[in-house]
Amino acid sequence: MTGTPPATPAPRPSPTDSPNPWVADHIRRFEETGGVPRPGIRDLLLTTRGRRSGVLRRTALAYVPDGEAADGEAADAAYVLTASNAGAGHHPAWYLNLRADPAVTLQVGAETFPALARPASPAETERLWPLVVTAMPSYAAYRDAAARTAGRDIPLVLVTCTGTRTDD
Repeated sequence: MTGTPPATPAPRPSPTDSPNPWVADHIRRFEETGGVPRPGIRDLLLTTRGRRSGVLRRTALAYVPDGEAADGEAADAAYVLTASNAGAGHHPAWYLNLRADPAVTLQVGAETFPALARPASPAETERLWPLVVTAMPSYAAYRDAAARTAGRDIPLVLVTCTGTRTDD
């Protein structure tokens, strides 16, 4: 038999992890445990494409589900992310990246899937901030600090699954 051998799928490029040592350690722990979140916090890994470099960038974030199912897990609802940057006067790089390219990848637990990210509307933000602060009370202080030092509003981001979920 002659012909061209079947094409081998190209390997997925590995993302570059956050340069922040605490976040990089958190990503390693998340991967080593198969996506087990920190106690009392819902965690995920977000991969964006660098807006200038085009390099895949990964960070670990807490999230709140919007539209919680009866069992407490996010059904087909959005994952709500908070671009707090710990109250700094500028947005985090991951937020700027997804504004430039909203196609992202999420890993929630052991599942990895393509998703689409968008900033929450003002009405959504007003509705969601109480949920975010209930889940992570430190976000209230971050919001105050960002507004006080830089006049910055902390955006909320809604991320929804757009494809097949796979276990990594």
